[in-house]
Amino acid sequence: MKTKITLYASAIFLLVTSASCSDDFLEDMKNYGEYDDTFYQNEERVTSYIDNVYYDFFAGYTSPLSTVTGAYSTENSGLTEEIGGMRDLINPTLTLFNADDASGYYGTRLEDKVKNEPYHRIRDCNAFIEEVDVKGANLDEEFRNRAKGQLYYLRAMQYFDLMRVYGGVPIVTEVQTPSSTDESIKLPRASVSEVVAQIVEDLDMAASLLPENWEPAEYGRFTKGAALAQKARVLLTFASPLFNSNWDSSERWQEALQAGLEAESQLTADGYGLYGNSVKDWEEMFLVDNSFCSEAITVQLLGSGNLSNYLNNSWEKNIRPNSQSGGGGQTVPKEMIDLFPMADGSRPTSANGYDDFLFFLDRDPRFYRTFTFSGRKWGYKEDPDAVVWAYRWLDSDDKEYFSDDNQVSSPALVCKMSNMEVTGESGFEYSGTDIFEYRYAELLLNIAECYAAIGDVANCVSYLGKVRQRVGIPAANNYGLGTLGSKYEAIEACLYERRVELAYEGKRFWDVQRWMLYNDDPSAGNNTCAMLGVNPINGTQRTGYYLQYNGVAATDPLAGIREGITVDPDSGDFETQLEELAAIYTDNFVLEDLITPLDNVNGDPVQIDWKQNYYIQGLNSSILTQNDWLEQTIGWKDASGVDGTYNYRE
Repeated sequence: MKTKITLYASAIFLLVTSASCSDDFLEDMKNYGEYDDTFYQNEERVTSYIDNVYYDFFAGYTSPLSTVTGAYSTENSGLTEEIGGMRDLINPTLTLFNADDASGYYGTRLEDKVKNEPYHRIRDCNAFIEEVDVKGANLDEEFRNRAKGQLYYLRAMQYFDLMRVYGGVPIVTEVQTPSSTDESIKLPRASVSEVVAQIVEDLDMAASLLPENWEPAEYGRFTKGAALAQKARVLLTFASPLFNSNWDSSERWQEALQAGLEAESQLTADGYGLYGNSVKDWEEMFLVDNSFCSEAITVQLLGSGNLSNYLNNSWEKNIRPNSQSGGGGQTVPKEMIDLFPMADGSRPTSANGYDDFLFFLDRDPRFYRTFTFSGRKWGYKEDPDAVVWAYRWLDSDDKEYFSDDNQVSSPALVCKMSNMEVTGESGFEYSGTDIFEYRYAELLLNIAECYAAIGDVANCVSYLGKVRQRVGIPAANNYGLGTLGSKYEAIEACLYERRVELAYEGKRFWDVQRWMLYNDDPSAGNNTCAMLGVNPINGTQRTGYYLQYNGVAATDPLAGIREGITVDPDSGDFETQLEELAAIYTDNFVLEDLITPLDNVNGDPVQIDWKQNYYIQGLNSSILTQNDWLEQTIGWKDASGVDGTYNYRE
């Protein structure tokens, strides 16, 4: 009997394959067209099939910053204000438009062997959906329905990410025999409307087949409410300016709103909702481990420990500083530090009392659970009372030193979604903290945005207020939102709230992309920045600073001063602790420019420059060469250097 741990769309399950089954499930799947009836001989075997499809979809999803089904890279998060450092798509010294420069996510042509690529994953879904009711007719009908529901959901998720990357793509819903000569399988790129219609059809089918909740041992698998929520997310994207040249009209927004309200109603009936009623609850909900959490619509369950068949959370190691044997810490650009509201929910301006040097005073309660800074308590299993100190000083020869070996390029580090119970003995490498892929607060923000876009500002404010109320922002002045005078101001308020509530959860890039916030280009029908009253991201940069001692010292100048200083967000004296820390900052520190800017090319400072054709990727030359009937996207050259003709924007 063989045992292995695998991780799926929303969960880790322990699979025990009986002796009557193959010792190597994947070996059975090595060639397309060679599935046989043994895959459907019992529920255990069918579950193994499903779980291995889940694994192919989500095995790479080990950081909340990771995006794109199957690939799960953090690259997109580095294209936003959340993380500094040049990437090709925002590098002003690069202009990408050739097919060789386009994304390779699409994969390669289907062949007679297994590859973990989008259309191979779709094929696994198609095969199961086609065969389970025939070859598995002996199995319980409810079991088969739940099984099919998961595969419909997975197929929809894959098409959604193909759409977000490429716009329209060929729609394949039946198993095809790979062939270079069969004309019937040479499907053209569908329109985005057709792809969305297919995704919605799959999610509606999934919702009709999936349970409201699973038994505790199966927690993490997709549910009816999750399918409806995913539908709301898809329709929100379809209504947004990227795919909707008539986005100022309410038609698509109304459809997305109805989908969101339906999901909210279903999930509420099933026991889901905002977790807790305080910012401490907000922080701790991310640590609900391998068991039901009302906030988690879909969740990636991960395993703890150094076992070859476990998938661990890579986030904890990445964000912990060197002083805690972590990966060095995730530095926070000044643009993110300056983003979060004040304690009363108002924007952080000097008129509202914001001081960017004493940035930690009087901030939104979520600020203190998203970021850590010198003087703040941030413990872990071996040292629950650990306090982070990360500052720089120079000696008389201008030689630099860093406190506790924390050489960081910002006065703040990300601490959101960290687990104080995780051991640091292994450098946090084997954390099992789960990742929320879709949570209830995002659904409420989706609904708020739809209300804003149809001009129902009152309901928009009501839904934004639910998110703010939960973390303790006072109700005065519409929870600090003020009076939103137009639907455009309301939309901007929704996008702002998403930047705060969903920070570092892998969502920001998709919001920037679907609202085309890098630039305004009227010739391309893109003027959303002007209409929403926001500054384009192009021409900006992510800024880092040293927190630096304001004198000269040969040894740590704060070695005695910092003893006994602890800023603990859970303390009843928290506000007093902040004021004491502010006095230490004022007496001892300055903010100093980095030697090498966060955003640089060969050491020289640069500003973000995203090109209009990047919003939707072209097809890579390899797939165009293998599938010469496919059109290239407008704005990109095809494999022969000819301008693309496929228009994704409707």
